[in-house]
Amino acid sequence: MGPTTEPTVNDGLPKKMRALQYSKPRDFKVVEIDMPDLGEEDVLVKISACGVCGTDLHFHEGEFMAKFPLIPGHEAAGVVVAIGRRVTTVAVGDRVVADPMEPCRSCFYCVRDQGLLCENMSGYGGTVPGGMAEYCRYPARHVYPIGDLPSLEAVLIEPAACASHGIERMSPKVGSTVLLFGCGPTGMLLAQLLRQNGAANLTIASKGGPKLDLARQLDLADSYVCISDDNPSEDMKAIKTANPHGFDIVVEATGASSVLEQSIFYVRKGGTLVVYGVYDDAAKVAWPPSRIWTYEITVLASFCSTLKFPVVLEYVKTKKLNLKGIVNKTYRIEEWAECLEAVRKQQVVKAAIVFD
Repeated sequence: MGPTTEPTVNDGLPKKMRALQYSKPRDFKVVEIDMPDLGEEDVLVKISACGVCGTDLHFHEGEFMAKFPLIPGHEAAGVVVAIGRRVTTVAVGDRVVADPMEPCRSCFYCVRDQGLLCENMSGYGGTVPGGMAEYCRYPARHVYPIGDLPSLEAVLIEPAACASHGIERMSPKVGSTVLLFGCGPTGMLLAQLLRQNGAANLTIASKGGPKLDLARQLDLADSYVCISDDNPSEDMKAIKTANPHGFDIVVEATGASSVLEQSIFYVRKGGTLVVYGVYDDAAKVAWPPSRIWTYEITVLASFCSTLKFPVVLEYVKTKKLNLKGIVNKTYRIEEWAECLEAVRKQQVVKAAIVFD
C-alpha cells in the first residue's frame, strides 16, 4: 500500500531512526535509516520494548523465512504516534502490541481459511522490518491496545498467542496428563494455558537453571524433573518409572531434535505427541513406525499463530495468565551481540531489547 499524503501524526517526529539491521546472515549493525512510510490503513508505533526468542537465533543464521536486508523483532510493544487517514480502531497515544504475522489472504490456503499456512506469509521481523528499531509501521488491524500493561510483560503476548494456538491444536481432554519437555518463556506460558484447558496433571522436565527455578516459583506444574547434564538417562528413566503408562500428551518445547526423538516413548497408547519447539533446518529424527502404529499415537505440530492476540488479552485482562518476571534481562540494540550470546547459552529466562 502506498503512502498517504494525509496521515494523522504527532508533531516532532524525526526524519530518521536507529534500527538493528542485518545485511545477510550473521552480519548486523545498528544503522540510521529513514522513517517508515505510512499507508492510509497503517499505524506508526514508537517501540518501547521487543522480546527476543529462539526464533531470532534462527533469523540470525538466515533460517526460518528470513529475508535480507532484515530488521528483526517480532514481539514488539510500544505507543502509536501516527495513524493513516482510514484508521479508526486505535488512536495516537494508545499503547499497543503488534501481531507480526500477515497472511496474503488470496493463496490456496488463505482462501480455505488456513491463513497460518499461507504460501506468501509476511512476518514483521522476518520478511519485513520488525520491532528492533525505534519505530515500526504496522497495518492497524495488527495492533491491539494493552492499556497499562507493562511493556516487559506485553512483549510476551506474541509467544502466548503461539501457545494458545498450540492448545487449540492439541485439544486436551479434561483430566489429561501432560509431560512438557522444556520450560523456556513460551513453555511457561503454554504450561499455564494447559492447566486451564484440560490438563489435570502436568509434569515439566527441563535442565536445571533459572528457567526451571522460575517455573517452580510461579507454580506452573504439578511435578518437576530436573534433567542433569551428568546423567540425563537416569533422570529420563525416572519419568517412565513414575508414569508407567506414559502421558496423554507429550509436548516437546526445547527445540532439540534429540529430545524430540525420545519424546515418542513417553506417549501412552492413544496419546498425542506435540512438535512444538523450533528446530534447525538440518535437524532430523528417527521414530519406529511400529511404535506409532501399535500405540495409535497422534503426532501433530504447532507452528506460530495468527489472530490469537485477542484470546491472550482476555486471559491477561482476567489475570489468568501471569507474565511477571519472565523477562529478566534487558539490552539496548547496540548490545545485540551480547544479547544473542546470552540467549544462545540460556543465561537468561527471557531477554528484551528496550528503547525507553
